[in-house]
Amino acid sequence: MPRARRVSPRTAVLPAHGRRHNLSLVLQMLYSVGAMSRADLARRLGMSKVTVSDLVSELMDSGHAVELGPSEVVRPGKPGTLVDVNRTGLQAIGVDLAAHEVLRAAVLDLDGNILVRAERPIGDDSGQAVVDTVLDLVHEVIGAATAPLLGIGVGTPGIVGPGGVVDTAPNLGWTDVPLRDIVADATGLPVFVVNDADAAVHADYTLGDGGDDLVLVKIGRGVGGGLIVGGQRVRGAHFASGEIGHVTVGTDGGATCRCGKVGCLETWISAPNLEKALAAAPGDDPQEPLREAGERLGIALAPVVAALDLSEVVLSGPEHLLGGVLRDAVEETLRARLLARTTTDLTVRLAHRSDDIVLRGAAVLVLWDQLGVA
Repeated sequence: MPRARRVSPRTAVLPAHGRRHNLSLVLQMLYSVGAMSRADLARRLGMSKVTVSDLVSELMDSGHAVELGPSEVVRPGKPGTLVDVNRTGLQAIGVDLAAHEVLRAAVLDLDGNILVRAERPIGDDSGQAVVDTVLDLVHEVIGAATAPLLGIGVGTPGIVGPGGVVDTAPNLGWTDVPLRDIVADATGLPVFVVNDADAAVHADYTLGDGGDDLVLVKIGRGVGGGLIVGGQRVRGAHFASGEIGHVTVGTDGGATCRCGKVGCLETWISAPNLEKALAAAPGDDPQEPLREAGERLGIALAPVVAALDLSEVVLSGPEHLLGGVLRDAVEETLRARLLARTTTDLTVRLAHRSDDIVLRGAAVLVLWDQLGVA
């Protein structure tokens, strides 16, 4: 169960003007805090018991909430009946199009637990061939679901614009692909498409240890970032916040990037490039590529951390590459380049369950839209 968050649900509004809003408040409270009686819900939300009972009844009728039995809290009078989000009776699908060499999909419960998973090799496919593979994969996991599906969340490399259109994803050979509409038309389910790093930061924030102000850097075939500021996802004017992979780091040259520029961050710290650098590293200092990559990443992140006053930097990707030397170099570089008073509580850590973080984050997007929780 996700931990209780420090942020309280928003103030209730008049039921006549915001019944859906109040239903979401109930679901938010149950999802983040856990099962409780209707009376406890009313107290926490500042609503009347009658209003809460009416809202809970509607949520139970729709299958979004369930009764679990009497409360074990000892109080005078008859014990209240516990209600909770229907954590196992509803499911969501997450799709990860940024995993190394494969496309992945899974059926998840509402707590982000993976129940069924499937994958397809991507090989040298690009363009429409990848779209066809995605649809085959999605249909496979839909067939494996054991409960009603709330929808499908997709995390993809590249920039995702309004309406779930993938503006550009060079790794997949995509330009202006209306992925949301393609998958929705093929499945009849609600579909939500975001950049894979945005999906990852949603997972860390909602299901993991993430605080309210963090940047998550996802390192795989490419490099991207996701931002949470004040508990809200930051998208940017061009829906490209966190696209740091093609920021040039330093003035000392470097390798030519696939985008055509020289010295992009991705040439230093993408997983394939790190593996190549380690294989070619001198025997007297085999960890130097990791140290240099961590320093470059710290240089790129320092202005972001300073400008937004972030307290956490989260690294998501292959642990054997990102842990230890690289993580330490990121932290050392940040502390060297930032005001000491702003780094007293700065944390640089690895993401929890990095292998599945995009799948889980994509499913969180479904919960956010369909249930109003996250």
